[in-house]
Amino acid sequence: MRAEPAAEVARTAWARMRGLLGRRGLPAGRGLLIPRCGAIHTVGMRFAIDARFYDARGRLTRAALGLRPGRPWVWGGWRARCVLECAAGDPAFRACDDLSNVRLLA
Repeated sequence: MRAEPAAEVARTAWARMRGLLGRRGLPAGRGLLIPRCGAIHTVGMRFAIDARFYDARGRLTRAALGLRPGRPWVWGGWRARCVLECAAGDPAFRACDDLSNVRLLA
């Protein structure tokens, strides 16, 4: 059974800066949505992630999959306005080419 994709939203400046740093992993079907973000890094991360960048309308602009810890820069492209980070290879997020497919958590 496939988990429904859901994402915690990094609403504060501190939460956006911290991202997934310090976490050991994410449960299946869970991710982190970082608004107002066009680029990320994985320096200091403890696990590999998939990063999906979306434009202002919630449409996928770029998918950077299998990003290992230690990567200094990953850019989502000129139109990227937010990024959805999840554990690398999480099957719940494979069909997330539109943010309307993701349940946002408070």
